[in-house]
Amino acid sequence: MPDGSLAYIGASEALRLFRTGQLSPVEVLEAQLSRIGSTAQSLNAVCFTYADEAMEQARRAEARYAARAPDLRPLEGIATALKDENMMAGKVTTYGSVLYADHVASANAPVVQRLLDAGAIVHARTTTPEFSCAPFCHSRQWGITRNPWNRDFTPGGSSGGSGAALAAGLTTLATGSDIGGSIRIPASACGVVGFKPPYGRVPSTPPFNLDHYNHPGPMARTVEDCLLMQNILAGPHPKDIASLKPKLDLTIDRGGVRGWKIAYSLDFGFMEIDPDVRANTLRAVDVFRSLGAEVVEVDLPWSWEVYEAAATHHATLFGAWLAEYLDDRQSSLTTYAADFARKSLAVTTRDYLSSLNVEGRIYAHFGPLMEEHDLFLCPTLAVPAVRADFEMRDPLTINGKPIDSYLGWTMAWPFNMLSRCPVLALPSGFAGTGVPTGIQLVGRTYDDQAVFRAGFAYESAVGGWFTAPETRPDLPC
Repeated sequence: MPDGSLAYIGASEALRLFRTGQLSPVEVLEAQLSRIGSTAQSLNAVCFTYADEAMEQARRAEARYAARAPDLRPLEGIATALKDENMMAGKVTTYGSVLYADHVASANAPVVQRLLDAGAIVHARTTTPEFSCAPFCHSRQWGITRNPWNRDFTPGGSSGGSGAALAAGLTTLATGSDIGGSIRIPASACGVVGFKPPYGRVPSTPPFNLDHYNHPGPMARTVEDCLLMQNILAGPHPKDIASLKPKLDLTIDRGGVRGWKIAYSLDFGFMEIDPDVRANTLRAVDVFRSLGAEVVEVDLPWSWEVYEAAATHHATLFGAWLAEYLDDRQSSLTTYAADFARKSLAVTTRDYLSSLNVEGRIYAHFGPLMEEHDLFLCPTLAVPAVRADFEMRDPLTINGKPIDSYLGWTMAWPFNMLSRCPVLALPSGFAGTGVPTGIQLVGRTYDDQAVFRAGFAYESAVGGWFTAPETRPDLPC
């Protein structure tokens, strides 16, 4: 098996082959470390590698499989990359900021501890914009991360390095976090799978474990791998009061969607949508129809007021947190982080209350809508991707109309507002630029199983992704 194929092998398949002795964790890790080296200059998706210790762990996993150890763990020997915001004890975590260039974490974040306990091998750390506060992926700390499919474009953010690393075959699994689309934006732009769990399903750390917009979650190249990783990450945690009990264990349900009723919207009733995104979303709608679902377009009573409410929420909590750096450290901040922090200073508690009222109004419509439908489908991004060096000060147009440059080109943020709804992000095709496009499968509150069942059906119908060399980005290897 050539290195390219080894690097792209999925976690679920790798585990099966590890158990039968047909494949070794060492072989997979060697292939992925080689690709990290060969793409370092062209992509810049990985900011740290832990090659020596990772290889030692892979050898130990290889020996455990060879000995048929009775206590093999669910991710034994699977290479997993951590976003550069997930604290790992004894390792530098910079949050994409020069202010934290030498910051060594003293403890593992809950998601990191769970991955390690499950036998995952952390071999790399992926890039993120400063403090994960942007939908693209560049920073003063790490420079520009580029999209594997077309390096003129961003892989999205804030989990952009994770999305790019998966698409480029640099890792098998990767962590993400999503406070405004930061898992789903790079999943769409890079053509991978990402899951925004319902609020509280995956534990986090203070203070953002108390922000209902905040969702740590898994990223992978297949629906099954995403489910496998989600089952490791999910469950109550003694230090996170918001974490849900009992733990939900997802099953691999390939029962399909025949007889389901699926609602969809192309533009939420007010957004401008790139023609390639529109066409690919409609093709995805046709796939679900071919699978026996009734798919109907619905009207949503949403407007830019909803978008402004989401931006207010971000400014009130996330922005206020960043505003702490508007002292003698602000000259070290990126332009976008400093601008975001400054805008938060003008937000009042009354503004925040108003944003919560908007959230209540949109669910007052969306909740009853979902009682009549098994699933809601929409694009993930209004454009395939923005330029790799895009700044939130840059002008942006879609279909010749000016669009807000913050999150106005994304379509993920409504489901941070509707935070108890699970969302599975899947590829929907490619734009003329070669950049992937994506769809979101939104479930009823806490009905994680339904979105994965639909995801399995869709993935099977389209034949999956990254399954052969011609379905992967053209990269040096």
